[in-house]
Amino acid sequence: MAVYTEVSDEDLIGFLTHYAIGDLVSYRGIAEGVENTNYSLRTTVAEYILTLYEKRVDPADLPWFLGLMQHLADHGINCPRPVPGRDGAALRRLCGRHAAITTFLPGVWPRRARPEHCGPVGASLAALHLAGAGYVPTRPNALGPAGWAPLLERSLPGADGVRAGLAADLQAALARILANWPHGLPVGHIHADLFQDNVFFLDGSLTGLIDFYFAATDTLAYDLAICLNAWCFEPDVSFNVTKARSMCRAYAAIRPLSAAERAALPVLCQGAAIRFALTRLYDWINTPAGALVTRKDPMEYVRRLRFHLAAEDEHAYGL
Repeated sequence: MAVYTEVSDEDLIGFLTHYAIGDLVSYRGIAEGVENTNYSLRTTVAEYILTLYEKRVDPADLPWFLGLMQHLADHGINCPRPVPGRDGAALRRLCGRHAAITTFLPGVWPRRARPEHCGPVGASLAALHLAGAGYVPTRPNALGPAGWAPLLERSLPGADGVRAGLAADLQAALARILANWPHGLPVGHIHADLFQDNVFFLDGSLTGLIDFYFAATDTLAYDLAICLNAWCFEPDVSFNVTKARSMCRAYAAIRPLSAAERAALPVLCQGAAIRFALTRLYDWINTPAGALVTRKDPMEYVRRLRFHLAAEDEHAYGL
């Protein structure tokens, strides 16, 4: 469920007077996603997406997100392009929320990742990294390594209620990851959340990347590690090295990985796994019953973490 703020016909018609995108034909809430309220919007001109930013998004970050999306779209990345109003501003308010309209991307996200998806995802991620290089503003990654220990600390009281011994396991894993975390690798703007539901395909081709609201400035190869976690495990949490090889080779064909990046891949994947295990764990413990947000099982990423902790080198990922 991702319609937290209801928008009336009257509110939306009034909102659209600030834009030169035609008159309202129809709109409907989009149930997918967990962070913001999204509506599919059709006018007499075209289709758009209307996003109302909910409380978990810092309003101070919104100009950076929208600016990055505009920059990437201008440099050939298939991503939503913010639509400016008549005054040139892409960000305004609707129903007490910050809101923006972006262009509509065709396609659907794959409900199950297949090997033929992974190459295009790797290539598109590399293209995004290269295109982002010209976007000068930066945004620290609040969910990067510096944020993991505080997040774990807040989750420790309830961790063993999820699985006996989980608190100790996560503490030991995090200590190992942080002790081995690489420094000096190439840094740039990363998507940081390129899961299956943020990638659209149509007729076998990748048509777009969406949801840039976790994007940040961080280690580029860490973004690849996030994708390996998101796309290359099977439903039984076994790792599919064929998918990983396809993704990594397609990525490296666009932006070659240095020897240091390749060597760091196991610990980067460990970090990506514990990041999502920790955010899921925190939400699992702290989301009240009956909340609109659907909790995600943290153990899915704890199991991924076990694989990465056992990986000896980049060969585990098909390199």
